[in-house]
Order: sequence, then structure tokens, then C-alpha cells
Amino acid sequence: MADVSETVKPAARPSKPRPQRKFSWRPWLRAIHRDVGYVAVGLTFIYALSGIAVNHITDWSDGDPSFKTYSRSIDVRGDTSILGASAGDDGAIAEALRKRFGIRETPREVYRVSPDELDVLFDKRTLHLDAAKGVVVDEGQEPRFILRFANWLHLNRGKKAWTYAADAYAGALMLLAASGMFMIAGKKGFLGRGAVLVLVGILIPVLYIHFAGP
Repeated sequence: MADVSETVKPAARPSKPRPQRKFSWRPWLRAIHRDVGYVAVGLTFIYALSGIAVNHITDWSDGDPSFKTYSRSIDVRGDTSILGASAGDDGAIAEALRKRFGIRETPREVYRVSPDELDVLFDKRTLHLDAAKGVVVDEGQEPRFILRFANWLHLNRGKKAWTYAADAYAGALMLLAASGMFMIAGKKGFLGRGAVLVLVGILIPVLYIHFAGP
């Protein structure tokens, strides 16, 4: 009778328990810092651009970073709706000028400078008509590209609704500043040179106020 050899299987080694990972809060902090930072990018550009413009308000030629002044002369000698209006009816002439220049606003004031000259005043615009020469000088202010809206938001002229948005943005900046201090461990983190740099940042306004403030 043939021997039947049995295959002996090696005994299974007992599996070692996997070491439990310690909870690390820095990855969560970095994720929050990253996402809040992305949301704040657009507002940061708006506020930074407006801040630079307002800081140098005296450097603008017309003293207003939101608007620029202009003066244009327009020949109206062939416009009978303006020059053909009754010379004594200033209101009719003002209405003809308003339609000619596509102004929807109602004039704040209409007055005659001389028998041939009439001024029509709007909020940020004035039309000077010289009927003898057939010329209208259009003077006023027009908004600067982007800066008009950036300054409107920065100076909180949007009233209550924008106050809440501005407060939320300020809170986001504080969160970014606070979370940024603890994102890196070791000698390059807050407990290393980070504390020194934070102190430098605090001293900059403190020293300026001390030496040049009120």
C-alpha cells in the first residue's frame, strides 16, 4: 500500500496589531487656511488696490481716485433742436441738450450766464452752451475703471448690506493670520523664528505711532 504523504502547512504567524495613528490637527488647519485663503483672494485684491489709491489721494491730478475730470467741446451748429429752441425758454434748451447728450438725470440748475450762454448743471456734469459759437462744452467727472467700484466698497458706501460682508472678510483675515502661525512645526514655526517675525509685525505700527503719530 503506497504511503500518502501529507502536506504540512506552516503555522500562520500571528498578525501584529497596527499602531494607531495619532490625530494630527495641522493637516486640518492647512486645509482650512487654504480654502479660506482662496475665498479671500478676490476681496484682498479689491481692498489692496483701493487702499493704495486712497493712500495716495493727493497724488491724483484731480484729487479723487474714484473719478477723473474731463472737458470736451462739441459742435452743435447744425442741431436745430438746441439752437432753434426759443431763446427765452431756457428749460426747452436744457431739455434739448439733455436729449442730445443722452442724459437721463434731471438738471439740478439751469441758468443763463449771458444772452448767448446757458449753463445746465447735473450732479457730476455741466453743459456750457455758447449759442453764438454753436458750441457746447461738456465738463464733468467720469468713474475710473475698477477703482470707482473698489473704493465704493472699501469706504463702505454700500451701507448695511456690505458692512456684514466687510466684517466677514475681516474675520477671514484674522483666521488666516492666526492659522498661518501654527501651520509649520519646529524652529521655523511660531515657537521658533515665527514668534520673532510676529513681534516685528506688531512693532512696525507701534513704533510708527510712537515716533510720528498724534
